[in-house]
Parts: sequence; structure tokens; C-alpha cells
Amino acid sequence: MDISTDFLRRIAAAAAAETLPRFRRQGAVANKEAAGFDPVTEADQQTELAIRALIAAEFPDHGILGEEHGSQNLASRHVWVIDPIDGTRAFISGLPTWGTLVGLTTDGEAVAGMMAQPFTGELFYANGSGAHYEGPGGPRRLQTRKTTRIEEATLFTTTPALFKDEARGRYNRFEQTVRLARYGTDCYAFAMLAAGSVDIVTEPGLKPYDIVALIPIIEKAGGIVTTFDGGPAENGGDIVAAATPELHEAAMAALRG
Repeated sequence: MDISTDFLRRIAAAAAAETLPRFRRQGAVANKEAAGFDPVTEADQQTELAIRALIAAEFPDHGILGEEHGSQNLASRHVWVIDPIDGTRAFISGLPTWGTLVGLTTDGEAVAGMMAQPFTGELFYANGSGAHYEGPGGPRRLQTRKTTRIEEATLFTTTPALFKDEARGRYNRFEQTVRLARYGTDCYAFAMLAAGSVDIVTEPGLKPYDIVALIPIIEKAGGIVTTFDGGPAENGGDIVAAATPELHEAAMAALRG
């Protein structure tokens, strides 16, 4: 089904109303993981509630899967997948590299999505009309770069520390083959891939709400995003996205070992 650009803008505005007043305000941070640190804030929780309310009012028969408030009606053909703040660690550190992710799946396939960064005033989205950007510099269509050689590629990952055991060695060798590697930007790196500034993004251990919204944006901009073994990315897992088929094949081969 087609989702209007206006509805995606309304979601972005509702999210901004909850996130921006709390950004760089040193609010309370809770930890969701006893054996580590998985932060959650009031901004995460209230933003998701605002988004869920909009979706329920517009599409009452649709399902919802959210990071903070669980799932409902997942038997529906149409399921919205929400990460109210992807990059909570950046959010609590005052860095504007977090974003609100909202995607729609139909029969399990990601068909529309948005990434909004309200502090910078940016919206990346994809629906039936393609992949688009709104923000500083004016609106434009998104298009990946045409890079095909690993030696010329820019690679992003949140941190190499997420690659465990043998996978860390494979990642390290892969990183040594690219021209430039950078870390730490979560969903913003995938948005930059769609925008033509980054060539490869890889993240192990993602959840559906980390990636579903980004899949249509990348694909409609000309890129490819799958698991390391080439499977669909909608269910999360070890994810690699690339600007061209050639880079995607090379990245998959390197990360699989």
C-alpha cells in the first residue's frame, strides 16, 4: 500500500515534539540490560507512544512493533516497526547522530520508511514515489554513489567491538581494504549511504526496529541491504548495506569469511 509523504511528515513532527525538548537536557537514563548497558530515556518512551497514537488513528487495523512498548496485531498484513530513538547512546551524549525510525512492512516486506533527525532538520524517507530528502539545501531525490571498487569505498560501522570472536578478525581484514572507515553514527550512516556520501555500512546483531525503516530508503535510492549471507534484512541480524551490487558482493564475502 502507498503511504503519503504527508503522513510521514506528521510522524516526524510528532516525534520531534517529544525528542527535541529533551535533547541535551541531561534527563534521567535507565538501563534495560543487567549484564551491560542498554540505555532508555523518557524521550524514547514518550516518542514511541506519540507515534503509535498517530498510526492507530490513521490505520487502526495495522499491527505495530516498537522497541519500547512491544507489539500488537502482528497477524495483520501491514505492520509498522518503530525505533523512537535509534542511537540512544548518541542522544544521551548530546551528539546529533540519532534518529527516529518508522517503517512499514506488507506481508513481511519493508515497503515504506523514514528516518528523521529533528535537531538538524532532516528527513529521509521512501514510499511509492521513491527515496527523498528534505532538509538544509532543499529537497532532492536520494541516490547512492556508483562506487564499485573496495579500495575506493567509505565504510561505516557503529563500533568494531560489536563483532565478536572470529567475526572481529574478518571485520578487521575487511576494514583494511577500504579507503576510509568511520564509526559511531547508527542509523545516520545508512541514511548517508542512501544520500551518496557513504559506500558500505555493516552492523551485526540488529533488531527489526533497527533496520526495517531504512531498507526502502536504501533500496529506492539504488543500494542493496541484506544479511551477511544475502537473506532479507527485515528480521534483523547481521546486516550489510552497499551502494552497488559489486560492493555488496565483496562486503558479504569478506564478512562471511
